[in-house]
Amino acid sequence: MTLQSGDTAPDFELTQTPGEDPVRLADLRRDGPVVVLFFPLAWSPVCTQELCALKDQHEEYRKSLDATVVGISVDSPFALKAWSEEQGFPFPLLSDFNRQVSADYGSLYEDFYGMRGVSKRSAFVIDREGKVRHAEVLEDASQIPNLDAVRETLRDL
Repeated sequence: MTLQSGDTAPDFELTQTPGEDPVRLADLRRDGPVVVLFFPLAWSPVCTQELCALKDQHEEYRKSLDATVVGISVDSPFALKAWSEEQGFPFPLLSDFNRQVSADYGSLYEDFYGMRGVSKRSAFVIDREGKVRHAEVLEDASQIPNLDAVRETLRDL
């Protein structure tokens, strides 16, 4: 079931870098609201377009909106680390290799071009208390979440 605005966001603990401590949503929320973006696959054209747009806007998210941004996909932490280094993403990319967090957020395709268990392109804004303030889960992976709506939600917090 897809999370809706007003729901409590499931906590998660995911790997950013193999061998390092996992990243926990509960820890991220202590610093302010968190933007959680699920995306299908590293290096794919639309994912690259989406995350590069966020890279370009990252300073606004951090300084003006006081938000932390994280990206999540079912790619391995090794692939995500290589892609992040190549693209210079200033926010963590977290591996949901076991697909549990994507499922908990209602952001998992049963079938994605013949692949099972790929994250749906989604955007969630989670406040300090762990409540979902914005939820957008796209069925069409060629679309990008409404980042203007994400920023507006953050401004309203």
